[in-house]
Amino acid sequence: MNAVGSASKPSESVPMHDDPELMTSLSAEELEALAECILSPSLQARLEELQSQNREGLLSTAERRELDRLLQQVDQLAILKTRARYTLRRANVEAIGS
Repeated sequence: MNAVGSASKPSESVPMHDDPELMTSLSAEELEALAECILSPSLQARLEELQSQNREGLLSTAERRELDRLLQQVDQLAILKTRARYTLRRANVEAIGS
């Protein structure tokens, strides 16, 4: 449900070219690759190490900054993946509706 209590999906009524969240400059293959991408294994391992040290209260100031930077990257990646999936879904809805 949206904020006014309707179960409709107003974003799907907005033309694709008017929706700023859509990644229309990417091909379907690029969107699929982006939607499935993950943090590199080395960065994932470092993130887990820093999170563990953080839970134990053992991070230096530099490590805390590194953890914050990695968490920002994870957040940005999640946003990009979501936008890619959204774009693919909207493209499929448009194709079916045509």
